[in-house]
Order: sequence, then C-alpha cells, then structure tokens
Amino acid sequence: MAEGTILVIGRTGQVAQALAHVGGASVICLGRPDADLKRPETLARAIDLHKPVAVINAGGFTLVDQAEAEPDEARILNVDGPSGLALACKAAGVPLIHLSTDCVFDGELARAYRPDDVTAPICIYGQTKLDGELAVADAYARHLVVRVSWIFSQFGHNFVRTMLKLAQTRDRVSVVSDQVGCPTYAPALAAGLLEMARQAAQPGFSGCGTYHLAGAGETDRASLARSIFAESERHGGPVAQVDAIPTSTYPTPATRPLNARLDITRTTDIFGVQLPDWQDGLAATVPALIQEIANA
Repeated sequence: MAEGTILVIGRTGQVAQALAHVGGASVICLGRPDADLKRPETLARAIDLHKPVAVINAGGFTLVDQAEAEPDEARILNVDGPSGLALACKAAGVPLIHLSTDCVFDGELARAYRPDDVTAPICIYGQTKLDGELAVADAYARHLVVRVSWIFSQFGHNFVRTMLKLAQTRDRVSVVSDQVGCPTYAPALAAGLLEMARQAAQPGFSGCGTYHLAGAGETDRASLARSIFAESERHGGPVAQVDAIPTSTYPTPATRPLNARLDITRTTDIFGVQLPDWQDGLAATVPALIQEIANA
C-alpha cells in the first residue's frame, strides 16, 4: 500500500473535514488562498510543496440551488478548476481523485445507478459536475472520478443538521417523500476515499475511471427525517413531526433527481471498499450535533 501524504483540495466542506479527521497527520487539507481552484498556479505550487502520493479534490461549487443563479461561478469551480488541478497532478505524476455527484443522472431509472449508466443532468449544478468529470478525464488518464450522494456528518452543512435546527423552532416539518437515496456518513466515506487514493498511488495500478461510493441501505427524505428525530429523541434532543409531501409541492430553484441511489459494486470489486449502513452513521452524528447545539 502506498504510504505518504494525501493532499486534499478543500478545507471547510464536510468531506474535507472528515478526511482530515479520519486521515490525521497523513492528510493535508488546503483551501483558499493556499489552494484555489480559480488559480491553477496555487494548485501546482501546493503539490510541489507537499509532494503527495495522491490528490483528492473535495472542493468546488456545491450549493445546488445557488448554481441556478450563478452558473458561471459554478462552471469555474466545477469544470475549469478541476481541469487545471488535473493538469497540475499530471505534471507532478500523482493520481487525482475527483469527487462528483448523483446529480449527473436524471433520477428516472428504476434501480440504483451504476457508473456506466447514461448521464442526463437536470440542473445546472449537475451539468457542471458532469462537465467537470469529462474535463478531468480529458486532461489526465490517472484519475478516479468518485460520485457521492446524500452526505451527512457532524461536520459542515447537511440534511441532518438542518432537520435538528428546524426542530428547535418548529413542531412539524414538511419533507419530500419521493426522493430516494443512499445516505452516506462522511467519516466512512473519507475512509473509503483514502483507501482508494492509496491504491491508486500504487505502481502499476490500472483501475482508473469512474466509481460510485455511498452508504449501505436506502431511504427517502421524509423517512430519513423521521429517523433523525427518533435518534434525537433517544438523546434528549429536538424533535418534530414529519409531514411527507411530494417534490411537486415543494419547488426549489434546482430540480433534483428523484432516484439518487448509487450502486457501489464496481468500487467494492476493484478496491474492496464497502461503507457501513447509513443508520450506523446517523447514530454517531445525531448525538454529536445535539451536543453542539446545546453548547451554541
């Protein structure tokens, strides 16, 4: 197994924070100004300075709804930036692990999406992430595109934190019940990504390409919210009743795929990586966030 430093582009997002938490001293997370996706020279300089065995791109424009209003900014950070990063990795001869999303699909498939299924984004965010995948692949052969979905943790902004905050001031919350996915615990995701990065750094590794990585099990958004509140109740945290509604009655600026399930069979076959059931991660996340809320 390749040892050495893994450089993460991104510092404040929940995946970057989880990578730092899980990876410890072997992981260096850099954000602006030290590593700026808008300034390719900073990326090349960071790689030259830290001499990593692999680079993970956990940065980018991740505000799905805001991308509808800021398409140019989303494109710079999700397409141009990753392309420049891929070229910097190529110049240094280190593999790039680039994170993407379930939003590259239209969500109409009846089963979980496999990496080779047809892409058809239905929002600007999804389109920029797909274009970013293609830009990375075009720039550098030694890449892994890893699509992830429904990430949650005690780090950063996510659905679990949002639900617990809403329950502080509301007795009832309306949550869509026709969006189905595989919730993914960020620290478990981070451990999987680090394993994939170290294998990709091995001499002679030939598994470059596109992969999916998501938590085991699946659920819909409303059921996930109920699970959050059930866990919160066990720990004396905020609780609300969940009213299940269809997506059609809760319009958002960006259209999201109703089916966000990702099939990780290829990832398990190539890397031996499997993630635990999402409920295990929820049991760790909710108490941590309750404590954070209590101390705020």
